[in-house]
Amino acid sequence: MVSELERNGFAPRKPPVKTGEKYRVKIESLGRGGDGIARIKGFVIFVPNTQVGDEVEIVIKNVKERFAFAEVLE
Repeated sequence: MVSELERNGFAPRKPPVKTGEKYRVKIESLGRGGDGIARIKGFVIFVPNTQVGDEVEIVIKNVKERFAFAEVLE
């Protein structure tokens, strides 16, 4: 089934990250639930137990259509 957006030439954006991948990111802001928010190619990554300004190594745990969840590597 093709969505209205696809019919008008807008393909759904594929997330730029995959489960299990590791990245070094900087926490830019905090989400409503208190999780840190980083971005990879503009894609939102929620990182629990971080604060704005933290630079951390993460592993992607769960990828959704518009955002992902990650954990800090120790």
